[in-house]
Amino acid sequence: MKPESHPKVQQVQAALHAGGVDVTVREIDKATPTALAAAEYLGCEVGAIANSLVFLADGSPILVLTSGAHRVDTAALAGRIGADAITRATPDDVRAATGQVIGGVAPVGHPSPVRTYLDVALKAYDEVWAAAGIPASLFPISYADLLRVTGATEVEVD
Repeated sequence: MKPESHPKVQQVQAALHAGGVDVTVREIDKATPTALAAAEYLGCEVGAIANSLVFLADGSPILVLTSGAHRVDTAALAGRIGADAITRATPDDVRAATGQVIGGVAPVGHPSPVRTYLDVALKAYDEVWAAAGIPASLFPISYADLLRVTGATEVEVD
Protein backbone atom coordinates (compact mmCIF):
# COMPACT_ATOMS: atom_id res chain seq x y z
CA MET A 1 0.00 0.00 0.00
CA LYS A 2 1.33 3.40 -0.90
CA PRO A 3 2.04 5.84 1.96
CA GLU A 4 -0.36 8.45 0.55
CA SER A 5 -3.28 6.02 0.75
CA HIS A 6 -6.61 7.32 1.96
CA PRO A 7 -6.80 7.39 5.81
CA LYS A 8 -9.78 4.98 5.81
CA VAL A 9 -7.83 2.52 3.67
CA GLN A 10 -4.88 2.83 6.06
CA GLN A 11 -7.20 2.05 9.00
CA VAL A 12 -8.50 -1.07 7.28
CA GLN A 13 -4.99 -2.23 6.34
CA ALA A 14 -3.84 -1.70 9.93
CA ALA A 15 -6.84 -3.63 11.30
CA LEU A 16 -6.17 -6.53 8.95
CA HIS A 17 -2.49 -6.67 9.92
CA ALA A 18 -3.35 -6.34 13.63
CA GLY A 19 -5.68 -9.32 13.16
CA GLY A 20 -2.88 -11.37 11.62
CA VAL A 21 -4.16 -11.16 8.04
CA ASP A 22 -1.32 -10.64 5.59
CA VAL A 23 -3.06 -9.10 2.60
CA THR A 24 -2.54 -5.83 0.83
CA VAL A 25 -5.42 -3.45 0.37
CA ARG A 26 -5.63 -2.05 -3.14
CA GLU A 27 -6.77 1.44 -3.98
CA ILE A 28 -8.11 1.24 -7.50
CA ASP A 29 -8.75 3.71 -10.30
CA LYS A 30 -12.54 3.70 -10.08
CA ALA A 31 -15.23 3.26 -7.48
CA THR A 32 -16.88 -0.16 -7.26
CA PRO A 33 -19.75 0.61 -4.87
CA THR A 34 -21.75 -2.54 -5.71
CA ALA A 35 -20.90 -6.24 -5.76
CA LEU A 36 -21.59 -6.35 -9.49
CA ALA A 37 -19.25 -3.41 -10.17
CA ALA A 38 -16.51 -5.01 -8.06
CA ALA A 39 -16.93 -8.40 -9.76
CA GLU A 40 -16.79 -6.81 -13.20
CA TYR A 41 -13.67 -4.84 -12.24
CA LEU A 42 -11.94 -7.95 -10.86
CA GLY A 43 -13.24 -10.43 -13.43
CA CYS A 44 -14.63 -12.77 -10.77
CA GLU A 45 -18.03 -14.17 -9.86
CA VAL A 46 -20.33 -11.72 -8.11
CA GLY A 47 -20.80 -14.34 -5.38
CA ALA A 48 -17.12 -13.96 -4.42
CA ILE A 49 -17.68 -10.35 -3.38
CA ALA A 50 -18.24 -9.96 0.36
CA ASN A 51 -20.75 -7.12 0.63
CA SER A 52 -20.50 -5.27 3.95
CA LEU A 53 -24.07 -4.21 4.68
CA VAL A 54 -25.17 -2.35 7.79
CA PHE A 55 -28.63 -2.95 9.22
CA LEU A 56 -30.34 -2.13 12.49
CA ALA A 57 -31.36 -5.18 14.51
CA ASP A 58 -33.88 -4.06 17.11
CA GLY A 59 -32.38 -0.59 16.73
CA SER A 60 -28.70 -1.58 17.14
CA PRO A 61 -26.30 -1.66 14.21
CA ILE A 62 -25.15 -4.98 12.82
CA LEU A 63 -22.80 -5.69 9.93
CA VAL A 64 -23.79 -8.46 7.54
CA LEU A 65 -20.99 -9.74 5.30
CA THR A 66 -22.97 -11.36 2.54
CA SER A 67 -22.16 -12.92 -0.80
CA GLY A 68 -22.69 -10.44 -3.62
CA ALA A 69 -25.00 -13.05 -5.16
CA HIS A 70 -27.47 -12.66 -2.28
CA ARG A 71 -30.05 -10.11 -1.29
CA VAL A 72 -30.69 -10.03 2.43
CA ASP A 73 -34.12 -11.26 3.46
CA THR A 74 -34.29 -9.24 6.67
CA ALA A 75 -37.22 -11.21 8.13
CA ALA A 76 -35.42 -14.53 7.64
CA LEU A 77 -32.18 -13.10 9.02
CA ALA A 78 -33.98 -11.68 12.06
CA GLY A 79 -35.29 -15.15 12.85
CA ARG A 80 -31.85 -16.69 12.47
CA ILE A 81 -30.11 -14.20 14.77
CA GLY A 82 -32.90 -13.85 17.34
CA ALA A 83 -33.92 -10.27 16.53
CA ASP A 84 -37.50 -9.02 16.50
CA ALA A 85 -36.88 -6.80 13.47
CA ILE A 86 -34.08 -5.88 11.10
CA THR A 87 -34.30 -2.66 9.11
CA ARG A 88 -31.98 -1.00 6.60
CA ALA A 89 -29.58 1.51 8.08
CA THR A 90 -29.53 5.08 6.79
CA PRO A 91 -26.31 6.52 5.37
CA ASP A 92 -25.87 8.37 8.67
CA ASP A 93 -26.36 5.11 10.62
CA VAL A 94 -23.74 3.41 8.44
CA ARG A 95 -21.20 6.19 8.95
CA ALA A 96 -21.88 6.29 12.72
CA ALA A 97 -21.42 2.52 13.08
CA THR A 98 -18.44 2.03 10.78
CA GLY A 99 -16.85 5.43 10.15
CA GLN A 100 -17.15 4.57 6.46
CA VAL A 101 -19.52 5.41 3.61
CA ILE A 102 -21.97 3.14 1.82
CA GLY A 103 -20.22 1.48 -1.10
CA GLY A 104 -16.89 1.37 0.70
CA VAL A 105 -17.73 -0.25 4.04
CA ALA A 106 -15.03 -2.71 5.05
CA PRO A 107 -15.47 -5.73 7.31
CA VAL A 108 -12.91 -4.21 9.74
CA GLY A 109 -11.39 -0.86 10.69
CA HIS A 110 -14.41 0.60 12.47
CA PRO A 111 -14.18 3.05 15.39
CA SER A 112 -15.69 0.45 17.73
CA PRO A 113 -16.77 -3.18 17.32
CA VAL A 114 -19.95 -3.83 15.33
CA ARG A 115 -21.80 -7.13 15.84
CA THR A 116 -20.98 -8.98 12.61
CA TYR A 117 -22.58 -11.88 10.73
CA LEU A 118 -20.87 -13.78 7.90
CA ASP A 119 -22.79 -15.41 5.05
CA VAL A 120 -21.76 -19.09 4.90
CA ALA A 121 -22.22 -19.02 1.10
CA LEU A 122 -18.84 -17.25 0.91
CA LYS A 123 -17.21 -20.55 2.00
CA ALA A 124 -17.64 -21.73 -1.60
CA TYR A 125 -14.82 -19.42 -2.74
CA ASP A 126 -11.09 -19.89 -2.14
CA GLU A 127 -10.75 -16.12 -2.16
CA VAL A 128 -13.35 -13.44 -1.53
CA TRP A 129 -13.03 -9.70 -2.06
CA ALA A 130 -14.20 -6.88 0.18
CA ALA A 131 -14.16 -3.09 0.19
CA ALA A 132 -11.52 -1.37 2.29
CA GLY A 133 -13.07 1.80 3.69
CA ILE A 134 -13.74 3.77 0.48
CA PRO A 135 -15.61 2.79 -2.71
CA ALA A 136 -12.37 2.70 -4.77
CA SER A 137 -10.66 0.03 -2.68
CA LEU A 138 -10.64 -3.77 -2.51
CA PHE A 139 -8.74 -6.56 -0.84
CA PRO A 140 -8.67 -10.35 -1.20
CA ILE A 141 -9.14 -12.60 1.83
CA SER A 142 -9.97 -16.21 2.59
CA TYR A 143 -13.26 -17.10 4.26
CA ALA A 144 -11.39 -18.47 7.29
CA ASP A 145 -9.37 -15.27 7.70
CA LEU A 146 -12.48 -13.12 7.24
CA LEU A 147 -14.31 -15.10 9.91
CA ARG A 148 -11.38 -14.88 12.31
CA VAL A 149 -10.46 -11.21 11.82
CA THR A 150 -14.06 -10.01 12.14
CA GLY A 151 -15.12 -12.31 14.99
CA ALA A 152 -18.31 -12.82 12.98
CA THR A 153 -21.09 -15.28 13.64
CA GLU A 154 -21.73 -17.58 10.69
CA VAL A 155 -25.26 -17.43 9.29
CA GLU A 156 -27.23 -18.38 6.19
CA VAL A 157 -28.30 -15.33 4.23
CA ASP A 158 -31.03 -15.45 1.57
